Amino acid sequence: MSLFTGTTDYYREYRPGIPQEVADILNAAAPQHAPRRLLDIGTGTGLVVEALLGRFDDVIANDNDAQMIATAEAALRPKLSAGSSLTLVEIEAERFEPPGGWQANLVTICRAFHWLDQEVILRRLEDQVSPDGVVAVFGDNSFWAAGTGWKVAVRSVVKEFLGEERRAGSGMFKHHDRPYSEILQESAFSTVEELRVPVTRTWSRESILGYLYSTSFAAPQLFGDRLGEFESRIADVLEPFSTEDVYVEENEFLIRIGRRP
Repeated sequence: MSLFTGTTDYYREYRPGIPQEVADILNAAAPQHAPRRLLDIGTGTGLVVEALLGRFDDVIANDNDAQMIATAEAALRPKLSAGSSLTLVEIEAERFEPPGGWQANLVTICRAFHWLDQEVILRRLEDQVSPDGVVAVFGDNSFWAAGTGWKVAVRSVVKEFLGEERRAGSGMFKHHDRPYSEILQESAFSTVEELRVPVTRTWSRESILGYLYSTSFAAPQLFGDRLGEFESRIADVLEPFSTEDVYVEENEFLIRIGRRP
């Protein structure tokens, strides 16, 4: 069973998209010659591809969750510009093989690197990325790592219902302590640049719950018959932080761009 079983609809509606500034950085990092090819690993519902549509001629995106791929297809295909190619592949990233001779100019791995066998992925990318291509590993901070008062309160309720240790579907999350830039530096893409893009977001109680239900650590089915009770507790802990149902979040995207020396 996928770690994200039961989360797909919430994922598409409530997961924050990729900011324009992040998309601009990714676009500028990749070679500009045509055709431009993008490989998005762990695409989920296609948020990265959506942010980069129109900038690449040939896009391949993979994910191991059939529902995620179907949702990405429904969302992206109608927005595809004439002359552009989009291929969505349901497969584990570690087993993905592009068409013969196909090499990406840009590889994007957003909010997914921690789920992957990083050494295997980076080794396989040696043949899947053009000589001048780049690998971008990036993401923003999860609610689980939050320091903002209202997010700490929300996380405390998740722990109250599901336990102190972070869940990952039916199992437990395995923490990765090594910086992603350090991991990239040990690969073929060892020239690494880090960039940070600050993001300010506004949430409501509905969107906070929707986001939580899009995650592997608070998917709806994990609560069983206590889901209604959980939602009531979230309402209770959020109330002191806003009388207008508006909750401001300061976050940032950390982008690591790896190139061959």
